[in-house]
Amino acid sequence: MNLGKLIAGMALLCAAALPVFSHAQEYPSRSLLFVVPFTPGTTADSLARLMQVQLSQRWSVPVVVENRAGANGILGAEFVAKSAPDGYTLLMTDNSTTAINPHLYSKLPYSESDLVPASLTARAPLFLAVHASVAANSFQELIALAKSKPGQFSYGSSGIGSIHHLGMEYLSLSLGLKMVHVPYKGTGQSVPALLAGQVPMILSGYPTVAAHAKDGRIKLLAITSLKRSELAPNVPTIAETIPGFDFAPTFGLFAPRGTPQDVLTKIGADVAEMVKLQDVTARMKSLGIDPVGMSGREWMPLLKSDSERFSRAVKASGAKAD
Repeated sequence: MNLGKLIAGMALLCAAALPVFSHAQEYPSRSLLFVVPFTPGTTADSLARLMQVQLSQRWSVPVVVENRAGANGILGAEFVAKSAPDGYTLLMTDNSTTAINPHLYSKLPYSESDLVPASLTARAPLFLAVHASVAANSFQELIALAKSKPGQFSYGSSGIGSIHHLGMEYLSLSLGLKMVHVPYKGTGQSVPALLAGQVPMILSGYPTVAAHAKDGRIKLLAITSLKRSELAPNVPTIAETIPGFDFAPTFGLFAPRGTPQDVLTKIGADVAEMVKLQDVTARMKSLGIDPVGMSGREWMPLLKSDSERFSRAVKASGAKAD
């Protein structure tokens, strides 16, 4: 090969590599849209707005948060799944979008593969809360009580197919319990029902039950994550009784399928740096969520295991949304 052909060949190789390199170098060069498929004030919405402030400063471009609530997160997820795969329209949601809905609905306007993970941002463990009148002061005592009343002991949830419903179903499946599900329209109804003694127990995020636990109206008997929470270190994990039990909702950013990998990598890396900031960590903790900062590639196998876990819970509950 003569020198001219060698130089020409090297030029072609460099030209081929240039677009891959330039995506992350140029991104982001304009405003981004974070779509939240739930109403304002939800955990996903609060987290998106925290990230909005931090990432707009980091990236020096505006980050807009838009709530597209409806159909259990389907409307917002569909909008992002059908958006241009350029990294400028992202979905901030919990794992119900890709790990629950495909098992709950017989037909969706998007598939699990239409949304690719960009960053696992946080986890929000659930607390098993019981009314103060329940004759159990530990998780083990609660199990014994529920087993003594098969088909009679009930629990409330924020709705059929919600993570609170499926978490209890997964717990029942793990322990061989038979309990009665009482669905409500969101935690705005299920928590007051617990406080009124209309249901003996629910699964809930820490912020919605913390004050009531402190004033003695309810008792927190267990937490669904593998590790105890810094917010309530005296509350044991369910995993301490059922090894490996883990049913904590996860929150993160998804992008449309086809988004360049180097853009996804940059998003994941920048979010990972963001959640390490002391004020960000403190704010997340106040929301009852634990910062994670994991890349989309690292998150993918966890999403798969979540999907399998939720699939078992949906089948056990017999829940169908359509």
